[in-house]
Formats: sequence, C-alpha cells, structure tokens
Amino acid sequence: MDKIRERLAQLRAEADTAVARAEEAEAKNKTLNQKILENEQEISSLQHRLSLLEGDNEKLEGQVTELKRDQQGGEAVKSTSEGLARKVQLLEEELDTAEKNVKETMEKLRQVDVKAEHFERQVQRLEQDRDQWEKKYEESQEKYRQSKAELDELVASMENIG
Repeated sequence: MDKIRERLAQLRAEADTAVARAEEAEAKNKTLNQKILENEQEISSLQHRLSLLEGDNEKLEGQVTELKRDQQGGEAVKSTSEGLARKVQLLEEELDTAEKNVKETMEKLRQVDVKAEHFERQVQRLEQDRDQWEKKYEESQEKYRQSKAELDELVASMENIG
C-alpha cells in the first residue's frame, strides 16, 4: 500500500515536472515569437529607410551630374559640387551600412525561426510525454482502485472468518 502511494507520489511529481517543463517551453516559444515580431518590424523599418535613402541617393546623383555640367561656371559651383559629392559618398556609406544591417537582421530572423521550430518540436515532444504520463497515471489509478477493492474484499472475508 505504501509502495503504491510512493509510486503515485512519484508519478504526480513527474507529471508536475513535465507540466512545468512544457509551460517553460511555451513561455520560451512566446518570447521567441515576440522577438520575431520585433525583428520583422525592424526589417520593415530598415527597408523603408533604405528606400528613402535610395531615393535621396538618386536625387543627389542627379544633382551631382548637373553640378558637373555647371562646374565650368565657377569656383563656387565647384565647392558646392564637392560638398554634394561628399554628401553622396556619406549617403552611399549609410546605404551600405543599412544594407548590412538588413542582411544581419534577416540572418538573425532566420536563426530565430530555426530556434522557434526547435522549441515547437520540443513542446510537441513534451506534450506527448505528458500525455503518456497521464495515461500511465490513469492506469496506475485504475490498478490502485482494483487492488484496494481486492484488499477490502480480503479484509471483509477475514473478518467473517474470525
């Protein structure tokens, strides 16, 4: 009887542990999903910024072309052209940096997706484990009820003998 109780206590502890692990995995999965959403928002923001910078870059390149044609007009135009050329160079560098950030963010997003899939598989496995433990627990409960009924019958028959 004590062994059955100990086994039941052990099964309950194992079931509680499995449930806690499943809840922890679900929390991790939720956190990863939140990170994915944040990364997607960052990617969207960076893509918007990239498109704006590309538009600015095209405008500035057009201005540089015009300034090169007008360069013969004087030294003032030359210095403006140089300033714009520097600005174009800075914008191109910013564009390169933005493209690099987009690539890094996409890689991070891919990694987060892989981790999320991994955690989803873990959650599924833990849920299967939990279901198995619940089934074993129910079987143990049934065996316990049968053993108790048999024991009660034995006690009753022994009382009738005595």
